[in-house]
Amino acid sequence: MKIPDKATIKTLVHTAVESYAQGFQARHEGEVDNPEGTINMKIHNVFIEALGKEIQYYTALVRSLDSSLGNMLETLAINIATLSFEVKRNVEGPLKAEQTRIIAELLEKYKRHEIKPSVKDYQVLRSIAGQDKAPIKRHDSDYYLIDKETNAHYLIELKIGGDLDNKKARSEKEAILEQFAILSNVLPSKTNIKIFFATAYNRYGENKPWRQERVRQFFADEELLIGKDFWNFVCRSEEGYKTVLEAYRESAPIIKRALDSIKKTYLG
Repeated sequence: MKIPDKATIKTLVHTAVESYAQGFQARHEGEVDNPEGTINMKIHNVFIEALGKEIQYYTALVRSLDSSLGNMLETLAINIATLSFEVKRNVEGPLKAEQTRIIAELLEKYKRHEIKPSVKDYQVLRSIAGQDKAPIKRHDSDYYLIDKETNAHYLIELKIGGDLDNKKARSEKEAILEQFAILSNVLPSKTNIKIFFATAYNRYGENKPWRQERVRQFFADEELLIGKDFWNFVCRSEEGYKTVLEAYRESAPIIKRALDSIKKTYLG
């Protein structure tokens, strides 16, 4: 498999940050007189307003920044992945009623803490695989990556910070297990198919234990790609996370300048 060089990855990061900063600045400054603009619609909390216009502005801006920055990182990871993988954004094919039943029973066992999640739990889905007499179902996927050299297929659900409640963690596992079952039905029986839950950073601090128990209730350790592990995976390099972070920090002043300009527009 082709391993992307650091210079190429850094170029993608620089380009992504520059495009993001320009778009973020243009959007918010263009909405300054629009009462239904992104920031203006978020400043009507009278309890925040009582703390002053600067606090009011920052609380609105940070929410917008956090959301849009997450979208940028998702797209960046896809662009990096295309250097090494075939990238698809959906899975479509037959899904058998028996597979759906098995998935539902498995999730209920996780919910009740009857068993701890394991990759072995859902391999039974492959034993009843096949395309006969099953309705077609389509799932949008965050990342469906195919290693063309080994023909390994990877399904990845990315949540930037990974902070999910119990209900959402369950629904994420259900969706990705259904994708797993669909691929099992349409691909040759011995095809390597793996599923992952990923985050763009470790909310507890890099190299520290990731203690999001609501997610761990439904995902096994070997199904997690947290922070560094995720970027190393999509970069196909043990230095992937380091390379991406270095490039981002080099480019961060571009975003800071955009934020300064937005602040002047709104606060003077």
